[in-house]
Amino acid sequence: MSKEKNQYQPDTNAVRMQMSKTDQMEHSAPMFLTSSFCFDNAEEMRATFADETDFNIYSRFSNPNVDEFVKKMCALEGAEAGYATASGMSAIFAGFMALLKSGDHLLSARAIFGSTHTVITKFLPKWGIETSYFDMTDPAGIEAMIKPNTKMIFVETPSNPGLEIIDLELLAGIANKHNLILNVDNCFATPVLQRPIEYGAHLVTHSATKWIDGQGRVLGGVVVGKAELIKEIHTFCRSTGPAMSPFNAWVLSKSLETLFVRVERHSSSALKLAQGLENNPHLLSVKYPLLPSHPQYSIAQKQMSGGGGIVCFELKGGLQQGVRFLDALQLLSLTANLGDSRSIASHPASTTHAKLSDEERAIAGITPGLIRISVGLENIKDILEDIEQALESSAAGLV
Repeated sequence: MSKEKNQYQPDTNAVRMQMSKTDQMEHSAPMFLTSSFCFDNAEEMRATFADETDFNIYSRFSNPNVDEFVKKMCALEGAEAGYATASGMSAIFAGFMALLKSGDHLLSARAIFGSTHTVITKFLPKWGIETSYFDMTDPAGIEAMIKPNTKMIFVETPSNPGLEIIDLELLAGIANKHNLILNVDNCFATPVLQRPIEYGAHLVTHSATKWIDGQGRVLGGVVVGKAELIKEIHTFCRSTGPAMSPFNAWVLSKSLETLFVRVERHSSSALKLAQGLENNPHLLSVKYPLLPSHPQYSIAQKQMSGGGGIVCFELKGGLQQGVRFLDALQLLSLTANLGDSRSIASHPASTTHAKLSDEERAIAGITPGLIRISVGLENIKDILEDIEQALESSAAGLV
């Protein structure tokens, strides 16, 4: 019996799902680098603009390459529909602006990416949208924070950069009880390791710039989930313009073909790195979802099939040792990204979160000595040796 494409396993779908072939019968999907699309006649054009057909009009609205990428992401996440945007932050912003209005209340985890925190605290209030932060490590207190005007719960799990984890099934139960939208940023786990919709999430948001691309080449974002919610996001984005470029969509769709293989390697190496650093004398702590010492280890085991490619640790020397540590690295890259084939080190307190106040950094879980490692595809022995020598040098103040 023949199978429909969506009946295959997710890793097969990531490789085999493609747009329909053109009359050239190409094996790899072509790029549609066009701003607009033509019609055979005036009636066809009228019907398309009236939404009576699903033909392409303009690449700000839709494009075959973008559609292919979105369909793959929907298949991987188990979502009804999706929309791709120019970056991860435009995907997050679109989810807020399309589904929240003046007078609404957003309930967000406090442990979130720095730019998301900026959007929530500096820009949403300009449109009359109120926000409260909850502690992911205290899920019992979340329900009491819900107000009559609460419309959405937003969470990253694992969080960036502190790797806090929350029980998605529990959170979905709270959201459904109060008729709220549960919006989950699944960037760190990817659909390879975690599928929030299976636990009740209504929306799943990604920065495709990270693990989905996997080689630090292009920007992209995507939101997938319930069709009625995605329709609102599409309407907002169609008019405001945060469209993903066809070229970036082509790159990202091709990247999905290797996502499962890459994420398995990233996760395997990250676990070995975390285990190798656990007893390092220069560290106060090491954090990784699948280390038994992680505070939410049991939750990670329940809802994740792997720990992901991010390892965090806390330096004994705080802020100054963090700067010295970065300068002592010889192999790892210092760059504002993660999810690359090359391993990356960052010190959030002096870089990505430096503009936040001490109070804001504390809310986001950013401590002075926190180091985030994005574990790449190099040999794990080389990654571990470089980090160990940098720890020795930075602790001794030799840099």
